[in-house]
Amino acid sequence: MSKIILYQIFTRLFGNDTTHCVPNGSIGENGCGKFSAFTPEALAAIKQLGITHVWYTGIIEHATQTDYSQQGIRPDHKATVKGKAGSPYAIKDYYDVDPDLAISVPSRMKEFTQLVKRTHAAGLKMIIDFVPNHVARCYHSDAKPKNVIDLGEKDDTNVFFSPRNNFYYLPGTTLAGEVDWQDYTESPARATGNDRFDAYPTRNDWYETVKLNYGINYLEGERTNFYPFPSTWLKMRDILLFWAKKGVDGFRCDMAEMVPFQFWGWVIPIIKEKYPHIIFIAEVYNTWEYYNYVKHGKFDYLYDKVGLYDTLVGIIRHQQSATDITRCWQNLGELRSHMLHFMENHDEQRLASDFIVGDGRTAFPAMLVSATIDTCPTMVYFGQELGERGMDAEGFSGRDGRTTIFDYWSVDTIRRWRDGGTFSGRELNEGECQLQDCYARLLHIARDERAISEGDFFDLMYANPHTEHFNSHRTYAFLRKHKDELILVVANFDSIDKQVAVNIPIHAFDYFRLPALQDVEATELLTGTTIPLTLSPDSPTRLHVPGHSGVIVKITLKGDKHR
Repeated sequence: MSKIILYQIFTRLFGNDTTHCVPNGSIGENGCGKFSAFTPEALAAIKQLGITHVWYTGIIEHATQTDYSQQGIRPDHKATVKGKAGSPYAIKDYYDVDPDLAISVPSRMKEFTQLVKRTHAAGLKMIIDFVPNHVARCYHSDAKPKNVIDLGEKDDTNVFFSPRNNFYYLPGTTLAGEVDWQDYTESPARATGNDRFDAYPTRNDWYETVKLNYGINYLEGERTNFYPFPSTWLKMRDILLFWAKKGVDGFRCDMAEMVPFQFWGWVIPIIKEKYPHIIFIAEVYNTWEYYNYVKHGKFDYLYDKVGLYDTLVGIIRHQQSATDITRCWQNLGELRSHMLHFMENHDEQRLASDFIVGDGRTAFPAMLVSATIDTCPTMVYFGQELGERGMDAEGFSGRDGRTTIFDYWSVDTIRRWRDGGTFSGRELNEGECQLQDCYARLLHIARDERAISEGDFFDLMYANPHTEHFNSHRTYAFLRKHKDELILVVANFDSIDKQVAVNIPIHAFDYFRLPALQDVEATELLTGTTIPLTLSPDSPTRLHVPGHSGVIVKITLKGDKHR
């Protein structure tokens, strides 16, 4: 069984070849990528990286300052939109796709379904966002099916809470606060998306969104009213079924932890009963809620952000020890296989930005550990494999080390990689080509080597205290095994090459039922070279480990009892 390797793409940026963008520019000034940019050639190039699933970010229609009223789409008030393009997490119509992404706006849904077909024809699966917690302040569905009642259409606006309401209302108030609402009026004001239950959101709040009501009365100590099922539960079920019918293979659920796990535990089995192949990925940060969202909420995978991601970033920034990685997997216990590992996504600063390490190559050992430490999915954010720095000052986003989600913009490394849709590699420099090749080798190994995609894990750090030949603060080592295949992984977080001596304890031999081997021929998978090794509990295994990199050594066992 292959390991899921997910490639997140901010869809409107991928195909934009504009070379000189204007900060805070309009779609006319800066351009915008389209569904059509994902040609068979583009999808083949993505797949060649070792990718199995593409997460197309920003598919469902969201609030924007671009006026599509001539195409029958109700415009948004500019005061309620962040940036010219708008946030893809301020959903404006759950039943439509972003018109920015279409060549022909009236044919936008047809263009989307064609993208689904092209993705599948390329041997890839499609993930899209589902944004359940909040919607744009000017939410209005122009494309909803005839029998669908719009969100808030039948709400009682005279009460703060009712399970029949889709929003939370603040009777007797008008939306205010430090945000310049211009001539936009909301009376009564509604609760803001980041659980702001007053009429005065600040600029640091998700002021462009309103909170959806899943049957929790926050004025009464979060008292739940889940039966009969709240109106929002039923509407969201229908929305998920609508997109599942379009042929998508999964949903990345934005801020899933802000929606009660009881809803997920109800709705996910309903979707999977009809579409059993669909996977659900939850953005959850509160570790004490992990068990609820996996066991009761029925999610397949959760973000591993506050555990492995934060730890690996701390290590590459010389703020934490490699020994801290052990704590990450120990804390997860039986939930380890349900995590989604990543080193970048649209929320986090680029690894190569000035805010993290300034060079994508420096972060490679972190990605190596992230991709190989467990059977769970691994994710790459587009451009990460090229060392994209994210240091543009795009407009609303500012120069923050992130690739903007609010502005019309073009991503330098992706534009040059695309090379007008040829993916020739001619426009990439030597360092970018080398890093991309390293990522492709790593992701293919993680995907295809059964010891990594299916095998057991053994942490070697307890048997390797800090010594002259093993710097436990800057080196991490572990074993993976499946049947007669044993893999030794050693990551070197230092900049210089190391001659490392790794102790493999007798406990590992017993745990994996390893034969009593001494000298063996092994293959270092990142380079494809054959190397001699000593594999014994009585003497250390000595390896040359390049700086800011690592080794993935595969040994085919003989006489294995196939544990």
